[in-house]
Amino acid sequence: MRVAIIEARYYEHIADMLLEGAKARLRDRGASFDVVTVPGALEIPGAIARLKGQYDAFVALGCVIRGETVHFELVAGESARAIMDLTVQDQLAIGNAILTTEDEEQALDRADPSRRNNAGHAVDAALILAGIGQDT
Repeated sequence: MRVAIIEARYYEHIADMLLEGAKARLRDRGASFDVVTVPGALEIPGAIARLKGQYDAFVALGCVIRGETVHFELVAGESARAIMDLTVQDQLAIGNAILTTEDEEQALDRADPSRRNNAGHAVDAALILAGIGQDT
């Protein structure tokens, strides 16, 4: 299984934890992987679309923390919508760990591999989707 991790580095300390959790889970599952870095969550679906056909599965990693403007809703909603479009319309296996949180503490809780490890769960989802319909 060949997997592309697409990571947004906007919140670098959170991205580091997400990446650590995803890499560890992929190693545990015996999958090979590459890491592609993009600036923010909105760029993740575009990177996945450009890499279509080169990987069996994708893991989207990023974080959007609510601020004082509607920018949160735009980024959170549009990145999720675009990933869902790629999953359904293009039939890509994508595990989504783009965190959408109210504050940094919630993000840290979800990103930390020793706590909730949302990236590890996204890896599992991507690998399960990639295996659907495949001969085993």
